Amino acid sequence: MQKILALFGPTGVGKTAVAIEVAELLRGTGEDPVAVNCDSIQVYRGLEVLSGAAGAEERERLEHRLLGFVDPREEFSAGRYAELAHTEIDGLLAAGRRPIVVGGTGLYLRAALGELELRPPVDLAIRAQVEEELAQRGSEALRTELPPELSATVHPNDRKRIARLTELLRAGIEPPKGSEELWEGTLRHPTLLVGLVMDRDALAGRIGRRVDEMAAAGAREEAERIVAAGASRTARAALGFDEMLADDRDGAKAAHRAYARRQLTWMRKMPGISLIDRTGLDDEEVARQIVSAL
Repeated sequence: MQKILALFGPTGVGKTAVAIEVAELLRGTGEDPVAVNCDSIQVYRGLEVLSGAAGAEERERLEHRLLGFVDPREEFSAGRYAELAHTEIDGLLAAGRRPIVVGGTGLYLRAALGELELRPPVDLAIRAQVEEELAQRGSEALRTELPPELSATVHPNDRKRIARLTELLRAGIEPPKGSEELWEGTLRHPTLLVGLVMDRDALAGRIGRRVDEMAAAGAREEAERIVAAGASRTARAALGFDEMLADDRDGAKAAHRAYARRQLTWMRKMPGISLIDRTGLDDEEVARQIVSAL
């Protein structure tokens, strides 16, 4: 059975491009790999620009699964994603094809590779109340009301997670204690877990250029269309969504940089991860290191 390749890293580090180069090298050895998306926003249809999803040309070079299939008006959860990802991965392995699980959402990565300890859904009335308070008071105000051991695990701008923790507490459900809990237990299949890192200044430069490219490609218009269509809370959690709506490109860059720092912190806590510093390396050079490790 093929070993899974899981490719994780901060926004802007070039995960998709590296995955494509890995696939090219693997095809040269007779393999037929498939990418399985583990980005929580790239699952949404119509958010391709804001989420940085693989474009048509990239998908021609490497088949992608679980990409752009959810209506942006729908709420989508890690639990639902886990069911779909397990089905995709198990089917690919059974067919003798190597899954390349690629993305930057830690929870979805864990959902794809292992088993999640899921909390039950909360009452819709509680959710509506929390959403109303978020709109009126802001995420930082609700964060300050969380117990210290929980507020310390979440960034002040992480609106989605603050809302979820608040909902669980008000529903009398014990929330997860922190991101490290996600990696307890064993993986479902043999997996090479690779994390891409980069010099901080170099990564900031890549993020800045990426946001400029998103803006030029119509990120603001994309966000406006999603809002007009009745975007769900989980769809509106797209990185830089509100900043792009406000035409605040500098704010979007700051949001991307802050998220990249959180991703790097989370990634370095993962047991068994192989880190590759890609500073100064092109995509093919990184891919050769990964294939050698496989």
